Amino acid sequence: MASYKEIVTKTVIGKAKKTSKNEVSLKPENMPNTVLGCWVINHSFSGTNENGLVKLNGSFDVNVWYSYDSDHKTAVSTKTYNYEDIMNIPIKNNATLTDSSEIIVRSLKQPTVSDVKVVNGDVKLLVEKELGVEIIGEAKIKVSIEDDEDDYEELIDDSEVDNIINEIDEEYLK
Repeated sequence: MASYKEIVTKTVIGKAKKTSKNEVSLKPENMPNTVLGCWVINHSFSGTNENGLVKLNGSFDVNVWYSYDSDHKTAVSTKTYNYEDIMNIPIKNNATLTDSSEIIVRSLKQPTVSDVKVVNGDVKLLVEKELGVEIIGEAKIKVSIEDDEDDYEELIDDSEVDNIINEIDEEYLK
């Protein structure tokens, strides 16, 4: 006869990803003529439960390398940008997002600059990124337990094997 046991374990109860674009502006020290390069570094982020929604908080640094003084000199300007985003992540199997749920945020696509232009001495940048969020909660699994089942392998001691061999009648087949 089988009986059942419940196992409580951690499982992914919700999972989603979101691509977002942030338009940012940078005011360099000098009037830029041409943007020679730009890159995004130091991306950090975290997620928290905000009334059943996941609130993402993050920041990244943008470095812009530009020419000025009629393209005779170059400089690099750096600025840190903060962002905030809300994600409504569908929860599976009637689970709920609680304060004890673990929220894991991953960068699926690091922030990159997809468009840059100089407008009235300001550098306008379009930064794209993709974040994935997993919500970890508890789940119960019901498993069947087989009763009266002996699944151990029976081992025979070597001395018992020697005794059995010694008892064999070698003349039996003659």
